[in-house]
Order: sequence, then structure tokens, then C-alpha cells
Amino acid sequence: MSRVQLALRVPDLNASIAFYSKLFGTDPAKLRDGYANFAIAEPPLKLVLIQGAPSEETRMDHLGVEVETTEAVHAATTRLAEAGLATDVENDTTCCYALQVWVHGPGQEPWEVYVVKADAASMTKPNADACCSGPAESERAPAQATGCCP
Repeated sequence: MSRVQLALRVPDLNASIAFYSKLFGTDPAKLRDGYANFAIAEPPLKLVLIQGAPSEETRMDHLGVEVETTEAVHAATTRLAEAGLATDVENDTTCCYALQVWVHGPGQEPWEVYVVKADAASMTKPNADACCSGPAESERAPAQATGCCP
């Protein structure tokens, strides 16, 4: 089953976890320092919360589509490239052990299509410099992805 991902950068992670737990009637599927995600069955949604600056309002960090297999990511990469969209591919990123392809919408909103390959034991602060660096860093354009950790 594929599902849409919405990643929000929030000023108060604990308050946001409490709110979204009540809103969707479920606890987070994963908690890390500065990070939480919810695997919501209905509606099918992966909600990611990333700790932001306390002085800022909640804002969208990025959008995504979580798929079940690496083959589905490869198929999306091919389909997007054939449609003329510029793609950035990330393989085995350290923070989330995911295979990802990134594209940007007309308003520069970042979208990823990804599959999580394993659970990371610890999380690095999610940002383009720390989170999305891994063995395949040379395969992606610098600072294209703003937060990876699904």
C-alpha cells in the first residue's frame, strides 16, 4: 500500500505529538530526538513532525509518497525522468536508510518518492547538510532535499 507523506516542521514537538495523536486517534509509530512520525491507517497518511525553531510557526517541510519496494522507487524515477522532471536520487541515506527520488513542484515544493529499507537506531537533525548525507551523497544535487527522515 502506498500512502502520502506530509512532513511538518513544528515549533513545539511535544505539543504537536499530543495534538496529532488526538486528531488521528493513534500514537506515533516512531519517536526520535527532534522527530516523530505517525503511520495513519485511515486516511492512509505518513505524518512526519520535525522539530523546528520555537519562534517559528508550523510550516510544511516536504511532501512524499511512501511505497513498498525499491522497485517502485526505481519505476517512479524512470517515469518522472521520462516526463521531463529533474530528479535527485538518494540511496541508503544515513538518517533513515531509505531509497529516495526527489522532484520539485512548480512552487519549488519538495516531493519525495521513497521506501524505508531499515530502521535507523538514531536520528540526525533533519536538514540538507546533516540528515541527507550518506554513502550516495555524490549522486544528488547539494541542498535539494530539505528533510529526509521518513
